[in-house]
Amino acid sequence: MRKVEVFRALHRSRLPGDPLVLPGPWDALSARVCEEAGFPALATPSAGIAAALGHQDGSTPADEMFAAVARISGAVRIPVSADLEGGYGLTPKELVERLLEAGAVGCNLEDSRRGVLKDPHEHAEWLAEVRYAAGDQLFVNARVDTFSYGDGDPERAIERAALYVAAGADCVYPIGAPVGVLPLLRSGIQGPVNMFGRLDGEGPSPTELGELGATRVTFGPGLQRWAALALQGKATELRKQ
Repeated sequence: MRKVEVFRALHRSRLPGDPLVLPGPWDALSARVCEEAGFPALATPSAGIAAALGHQDGSTPADEMFAAVARISGAVRIPVSADLEGGYGLTPKELVERLLEAGAVGCNLEDSRRGVLKDPHEHAEWLAEVRYAAGDQLFVNARVDTFSYGDGDPERAIERAALYVAAGADCVYPIGAPVGVLPLLRSGIQGPVNMFGRLDGEGPSPTELGELGATRVTFGPGLQRWAALALQGKATELRKQ
């Protein structure tokens, strides 16, 4: 079975309380650690890769991002989905070709640009072109930024999600959505729903998010930031010795 088929199958028939949990590796070493821990697939965070490469989030050059994704994909045997932000100005065909060359089987694509929501109809048309170029070779996760850069109205998020699903998106990611509106989003969105998970203990666990309706849970750069804190603590301790 192709990796993309394995990845697609991981999203099907998830039971309540058992979402697909996708950690976010930022380099080859962290990818191998996650694979060895038993995770069935990975989802790279653009912010984590940016930080590792010395860039601000959102300013990583396309060549560097695809090279990082390729190193991660090449380091593991399990499927890898990549956060490609807004697509780096590439045509859908170019975007798909470069992602497949990097060895990824999925992508995360956002519907905002520099903190401003895109026109949902125009974005849906672009996603449809990505879907056409990818065929069945990629799993497309359409990010909905209503809660991050819009008015936070769940109905607006559901409307955007419907357009993106109709355009061929395999999953919808209402990033920043309050946990309390997840059941409403779940009831109004067709197909898998991705929710953001926290590693600081301040939010619900992946199991709890699954019980509320999440199909899968990703963490953005959370693991990398946790690792940086651990490194900071050890470095401080070492400096004092």
